[in-house]
Amino acid sequence: MDIAKDQVIAANRFGLGARPGELAAIGADARGWLLDQLDGPSSPPAAVRNLPSSAQVLAEFQAVRGARRPGAADPAARDKGQQIRGVLGPAYRDQVFARYRAAAATAQPFRERLVHFWTNHFAVSADKPPVTGLAGGLENEAIRPRVTGNFADLLLAVERHPSMLLYLDNQASIGPNSRLASRAARFRRGDRKLDINENFGREILELHTLGVDGGYTQADVIGLATALTGWSVGGGQGRLRAGTPGEFEFRAAVHEPGTRRVLGKSYSQGGVDQGEAILRDLARHPATARFIATKLVRHFVADDPSPAAVAAVAKAYQASDGDLTATYTALVSVPEAWRDELTKWKTPHDYLISGLRALNAGPQRPRDVVGALMLMGQPAYRPGSPAGWPDRAPDWAGADGLMKRIEWATAVGARAGSGVDSVALGQAVLGSAFGDHSKTWISRAESRSQALALLLASPEFQRR
Repeated sequence: MDIAKDQVIAANRFGLGARPGELAAIGADARGWLLDQLDGPSSPPAAVRNLPSSAQVLAEFQAVRGARRPGAADPAARDKGQQIRGVLGPAYRDQVFARYRAAAATAQPFRERLVHFWTNHFAVSADKPPVTGLAGGLENEAIRPRVTGNFADLLLAVERHPSMLLYLDNQASIGPNSRLASRAARFRRGDRKLDINENFGREILELHTLGVDGGYTQADVIGLATALTGWSVGGGQGRLRAGTPGEFEFRAAVHEPGTRRVLGKSYSQGGVDQGEAILRDLARHPATARFIATKLVRHFVADDPSPAAVAAVAKAYQASDGDLTATYTALVSVPEAWRDELTKWKTPHDYLISGLRALNAGPQRPRDVVGALMLMGQPAYRPGSPAGWPDRAPDWAGADGLMKRIEWATAVGARAGSGVDSVALGQAVLGSAFGDHSKTWISRAESRSQALALLLASPEFQRR
């Protein structure tokens, strides 16, 4: 066992990038250091503890949106748009700022990386109002408290969260034989259709559970989407208003009655129980175990996961009935994870966090984070599709992306480099992975500011 190498891997690949002193603090048992972070309750970091809840943000959004609707030529239309942006924009900025402050400061970087992993797995995009003000809430309210629990519980919490329901438009999914549909003529406006929206069911099967090669059919998509009719968000307007604004609401009036069939099994439960039963069975499915294992190994070990590593993690998942801590324990035990240092290319998200941690400093202003991630091509909570951000080097290692990182490194060096011994800092955070070539170039820098920029732009710092 190479203790020094294991420390580097634990802090930089499984963690979020070493802070000064962290490699030494890991000690001789790097695997134990990681697993110790999975013990105990999932208490929220101080940085996210006082954020407004998604229900509060959404209730405020609904209140503004539900006020008198001005005509297109009415100057109040512009004012109303500004009011909506005044609710969603600050909520988004606060959530982003809190996320990266928490990541920069955490003493449990493996646990925090797992939170980020699941946020990307269950991706929603803040590009879509009102998800703009809710994306961070999905991470903090549905994912963070369950990151070391059971996958079925995590899955249910995510699918019930208002950000996911609104992102995939399930609040607009209406059973054609539901009670509401039978009275459709009373509510129909023009050519508005009352029908099932397949988005929610399709993304759950393809992206959240079985995977695209998981063996499901179009009939399974329809069956699941139909079972999930009525899964919605409280509040609303007019006759459709029901429940607590911003919270999960099962709307029985739009749920399609009857038995559903998914993956060869019939579900005769009524109401919300039908969808929950299907989701719990999907969580236990062998294809889900393989899909999740593959993504975990790709994220933490190698762009091209070995079949043996995936099989070991999937086996632990199935044997524990989806217990995530048992699954992570198997992941940490994969031999391939400890063979070579710095095999994974950092995404801009990883790169920013590791830079903050290396400097032992959190971001000072929301725009510092928002602007840096926009510059480097990975804006926070804005993956652009339900598939989330890609996790392989070719997606991030292009020349343009590297130039943007160098721009950011240069700016950080100019701002913070004057008081930093960058050779010593590189040794402190990269340890045995810090190569002689990089040390030489950094030591020859014309100024301390340039030296820090060279460290942050070095090949070793670009990888984890």
